Amino acid sequence: MRAEVSCSGPRLAIAPMMDWTDRHCRFFHRQLTRRALLYTEMVVADAVIHGDRDRLIGFDAAEHPVALQLGGSEPGKLAEAALIGADFGYDEINLNVGCPSDRVQSGTFGACLMKVPELVGECVAAMKGRVSVPITVKCRIGVDDQDPEEALDRLAEHVFAAGADALWVHARKAWLEGLSPRENRDIPPLDYDRVYRLKEKYLKEFIGVNGGIQSLDEAVAHMERADGAMVGRAAYHTPAILAAVDGRIYGEAEEPVDLASVVEAMAAHAARHIATGGRLAHVTRHMVGLFHGLPGARRYRQILSTDATKADAGPEVLLKAFAAVDCSAPAEAA
Repeated sequence: MRAEVSCSGPRLAIAPMMDWTDRHCRFFHRQLTRRALLYTEMVVADAVIHGDRDRLIGFDAAEHPVALQLGGSEPGKLAEAALIGADFGYDEINLNVGCPSDRVQSGTFGACLMKVPELVGECVAAMKGRVSVPITVKCRIGVDDQDPEEALDRLAEHVFAAGADALWVHARKAWLEGLSPRENRDIPPLDYDRVYRLKEKYLKEFIGVNGGIQSLDEAVAHMERADGAMVGRAAYHTPAILAAVDGRIYGEAEEPVDLASVVEAMAAHAARHIATGGRLAHVTRHMVGLFHGLPGARRYRQILSTDATKADAGPEVLLKAFAAVDCSAPAEAA
């Protein structure tokens, strides 16, 4: 059943990350938080239209609320792909206007679209015309030599005029020339104040902050100046921080997450995946950082990086790794 995605009130999201936020990662993160909004990896509109849809955009109902992130620059194709995603049951469709990778540059989408805000508006309008679920945009504050004051304002003007339901802003410029995508993770510096100024200009629109957020403390601080916070690598490498999301961000009763139950749920998930021809490592590669800071975490990681990668590995390997961890010790603070 599709979940209701609200673009009002605070929101914590886990960023779309290429090669990381696949269906197994999302299922895992959902065991830790019921409320955080999850995102797929970016999927190109052409692939959604012409490719193996079950493989590319299939997901487990347990993942709700979950958003499909699309890549592309042709309004008609994006609208068709958005409709397919909505029919699959996604709670939101997001347009990527921020990825600086060589792949998106060759296809003239992703961060390249920062240079053509009018086209981004056309893409948003086309998708809004085909689906009833929220249409959102994830962007940068600018690209290459653009002035972030002008570039971000122009993009926001066009996407909100087209009816976008939210704008997530990665508070760092994208550099398409002179820096590799890896280098662009840390260079140039983050400029959160630029996002805050945009929010002051668009008080009635949802604007969220992304980029370099390392903890829930930082996420909460950002929500004092913006509508939401999107956590990326920190959520992936130290996923236990997600266990406090429902209480701290959404005000739900604080109930400690039972890590044993999480591992059991993932073992069952892995068994289902293996039964369809998959491998245990497809699931466990996302779980390596779960017990960061706890006694036995090193041994847990060793087992997952060796035994779980074997072709015949089964869910019992995950249970063996978990048995090496002392969960009675205090967890690392979020």
